[in-house]
Amino acid sequence: MNKLQQYRKIIRQILTEQAHPYTYSNDVEAEIICDTEHDRYQLAYVGWEEQQRIFSMILHFDIKDGKIWIQYNGTETISQVLTEKGVLTSDIVLGFHSPFKRQFSGYSVT
Repeated sequence: MNKLQQYRKIIRQILTEQAHPYTYSNDVEAEIICDTEHDRYQLAYVGWEEQQRIFSMILHFDIKDGKIWIQYNGTETISQVLTEKGVLTSDIVLGFHSPFKRQFSGYSVT
């Protein structure tokens, strides 16, 4: 399995592991969205809690130039989970931080 296939598999696995049932309403579903053509992956909660619409992004990953870009992280440990699953820190970009701030993260800048 090449690196791109491995990273796709790891991301799908993480999204599945993080897709916990929504606590406050049975009418809200965890949605895993995988666009393997453009390498964009998301986990969101979508539905209704009583009269309130719920749309909450939990995770958003992109794969660009062989690196996993964390575009949104609604958890605290996703970069650590990626490294535990075998992703090199040099292949993780914290896209939600400015390029200036990324240099201090211990992960890739771009």
